[in-house]
Amino acid sequence: MSERPGYEIVALSELERWPDLRHDGPVLLPLRYLLDLRAFGANAWTAPAGKQIVPRHEEDSGNEELYVVVKGRATFTVDDETLDADEGTLVHVPNGVVRGAVAEEPDTIVLAVGATPGQAYTPHGWDEVVVAFSKARAGDVDGGRSMMASLIARRPGEWQGPYNAACFEALNGDADHAFAALREAVELNPDAVHGYAAQDDDLASLHDDPRWQELFA
Repeated sequence: MSERPGYEIVALSELERWPDLRHDGPVLLPLRYLLDLRAFGANAWTAPAGKQIVPRHEEDSGNEELYVVVKGRATFTVDDETLDADEGTLVHVPNGVVRGAVAEEPDTIVLAVGATPGQAYTPHGWDEVVVAFSKARAGDVDGGRSMMASLIARRPGEWQGPYNAACFEALNGDADHAFAALREAVELNPDAVHGYAAQDDDLASLHDDPRWQELFA
């Protein structure tokens, strides 16, 4: 990244690549936190040919999104419509519409930009969570843990940070810190945490611990 007074110039080819361990295929090229974007969210994705580059999902946050194929070719599915998107194609998807995409060529890159109409953009740090988990999988557990701690410190009072920290610690063998984070998340939003925890494989290593029953009985 080339820094100049008041602005930056970024080459996608120079960005670090972090596999999104929640899905089979997508690799994150972080932009939002690298540039400290505050008006809208933006990140880039790549994937091996034949794999998901945009997991099939719908935005329930109110965001509308614009996907731009900046390199290669992808097949998008929006609701029930499938379209071939080669380099230079833009796909605009409003909130509540199911979308997904598969990379059709090696090193395909899709830029995703999003925000909620009529609201100030608020980053929640999910992209930092992806990087933290990927760092740990690559052997840098301390680096991933540091990212998680920094995210929680910047967004106190949000249950998602402690919950994701619990998942991180459970996957990396620290049950004590995982339960401490889970308790904090439950205190902040018991309904949301109970709903997610029951079906979250990241927390599977904690199920036989008596502390799990204390929290979720």
